[in-house]
Amino acid sequence: MPYAIIKTGGKQFFVEEGKTLRVPSLAAEAGKSIELDGLLTARDGATAKAPVIGASKVSATVVEHGRGPKLLVFKKKRRKHYKRKQGHRQAYTTIRIDSIG
Repeated sequence: MPYAIIKTGGKQFFVEEGKTLRVPSLAAEAGKSIELDGLLTARDGATAKAPVIGASKVSATVVEHGRGPKLLVFKKKRRKHYKRKQGHRQAYTTIRIDSIG
């Protein structure tokens, strides 16, 4: 089965055709098809392509957008009456890999 390693959102992902994964938020509507051009390496059967392929692209479909679980950031300095509490939810996009080529 062909696979590829792509780079998007400053992170690297191992992808295969038909696989669904969450990547950092992308500017595309749900249901739209996108092309990911941050391809680092690809393999089809026994032949591996060289790193950073210019002509090859990975096409994917945006399934949905969402936000991750809430993380609390809490700062405190004892005996100084200093406390700060802040929440954070990371945005993500769920994509389905259609083809590697």
